[in-house]
Amino acid sequence: MTEATENLTDAKIAGIARRIDRPVVLVGLMGAGKSTVGRRLATLLRTGFIDADDAIEEAAQSTVSEIFSEFGEDYFRDGERRVIARLIEERHGVIATGGGAFANDATRALILNEAIAVWIDCNIDTLVERTSRKDTRPLLRDGDPREILTRLHKEREPFYSQAQIRITSEHAPHRETAVAIIEAIDRWL
Repeated sequence: MTEATENLTDAKIAGIARRIDRPVVLVGLMGAGKSTVGRRLATLLRTGFIDADDAIEEAAQSTVSEIFSEFGEDYFRDGERRVIARLIEERHGVIATGGGAFANDATRALILNEAIAVWIDCNIDTLVERTSRKDTRPLLRDGDPREILTRLHKEREPFYSQAQIRITSEHAPHRETAVAIIEAIDRWL
């Protein structure tokens, strides 16, 4: 644990959590750790966590991959925006979004206006390693994952950089990344 992590007590976290008046929405590329860090962040803040992709699959009664295959990305992004809007309206504490959600103009505007957007950034080597663990990423199926992730990072960086907060996630424990997010939110508030 870093010195900063050790200095963030449960009482201080609780004080910061009380000041957060809207959902915290995690954005970034697939494999950056939005879901795993999001769960840890929600636990520390003593609030709920939801993965937008899980909510989309539940609403559609279909997997993200199946939606992409059957209807295409534009259709998926429209449904994704509507589900994220509902999750924000329902005041879920921490919401992890899919990698492309924040690149959509309407979804990005919604998140920036109604939530605290946290960009979890990550280097390409780490993203390649993390995304290789399972074959559920529709955008990585038709080509070299390193090449695709490098291209997506370059294309989406201008969008991700609009988030109110940016945190880098590498090989640190999830708790450290979650604590870094809490500290950044504290400074931003």
